[in-house]
Amino acid sequence: MTTATTEALRLTDRINRIEPSATMAVVAEADKLRAQGIDVVDFGAGEPHFSTPQHIKDAAIAAIQGNFTKYTAVPGTPELRDAIVHRHAVDFDSNYRREEVIASTGGKNALFNAVQVLVDHGDEVILPVPYWVSFKDIVRYAGGQCVWLESDESQGFRVTAEMVARLITARTKVIILNSPSNPSGAVMSAEDLTEVVRLAHERGIWVLSDECYVYLNYTGKTFSVGSLREFRERVVVLGSLSKTYAMTGWRLGYALGPAAIVSAMSKLQSQSTSNPTSIVQKAAVAALKGPQECIEEMRREYIELRDHVVKGLRSIPGVTCTLPEGAFYAYPNISAFLGRGNVKSASDLAGRLLREAHVATVPGEGFGTSEHIRVSYAISKTGLDRGLERMRKFFAA
Repeated sequence: MTTATTEALRLTDRINRIEPSATMAVVAEADKLRAQGIDVVDFGAGEPHFSTPQHIKDAAIAAIQGNFTKYTAVPGTPELRDAIVHRHAVDFDSNYRREEVIASTGGKNALFNAVQVLVDHGDEVILPVPYWVSFKDIVRYAGGQCVWLESDESQGFRVTAEMVARLITARTKVIILNSPSNPSGAVMSAEDLTEVVRLAHERGIWVLSDECYVYLNYTGKTFSVGSLREFRERVVVLGSLSKTYAMTGWRLGYALGPAAIVSAMSKLQSQSTSNPTSIVQKAAVAALKGPQECIEEMRREYIELRDHVVKGLRSIPGVTCTLPEGAFYAYPNISAFLGRGNVKSASDLAGRLLREAHVATVPGEGFGTSEHIRVSYAISKTGLDRGLERMRKFFAA
């Protein structure tokens, strides 16, 4: 390679600070095997196996036929922003206004924008481990420093307010919470969430609460920190329609927060993605204002699938697994198999599991741990059984 070519390929420091998404890498590898005609049981992708409800699809079709296909306001149409505010108020007793909500191209886009406007170089961001794969890299892209909050597997990976408080320093700018958690399924109690938000408000720290799975809480009543009206000037709630309404590919997320923060996010969004797709916005309004029974129906099935997959994983000698309290992931510990043959890491094990047993999982390194793999149980019971049987044979070999 010539010097000129080397110079041409020199990339920015910020892009070199981050890594490709571990979950997207698994999806790509599984797709390659399928292209070869191989039957892959997919425990890797984090998306519902349900179809998008018909009334939502009908709204999108109507939008197309009605020529609602032009640009909209960057943060979303007034109709959509009002629908987000309405849904959150009904479900969580919050009192946001239109200027305090922005719609985005997926929940990840909302998270990215929020971190970019709040985190500067050298700022510390408290991040519980295990974490969703994108948290770490989005913080690093902004120049922030992740401060790891190590949770205890024996306690179901639960995070408490006391654990957060111990890590706060003068440089703490943001605390990222994700309850229910991807990948562990851990749920923070309403009391601990409230205490973290109160403490952050007192210290002038921001809380970013990723509530993508807020409706998939199996411990009891759902809870959003957005309902804590007296503390909300230091809170940004991040939400998504992807998991709640089985709309992953539609790409519609949102953020609720102080008007000044939402305005800054809108400014950034105006120079990147601009508005979410107009057609999807109409579908989102139908989702938020239409029948909500689909949420509980999916939730009940996920509980059955959770119990089934955990029982199956625990039946494999050498595999242990905590009981997830929300979301639709199990996070089994596979440390008993590390060090055998050429399996030196969770990544090695997940790679072999995909290539040899044709079961796609995500290795724990992407989530900040080294002894786990993530198993998505958002799949039919038949599919779960096929995958579990392949895993059982693989681990017995």
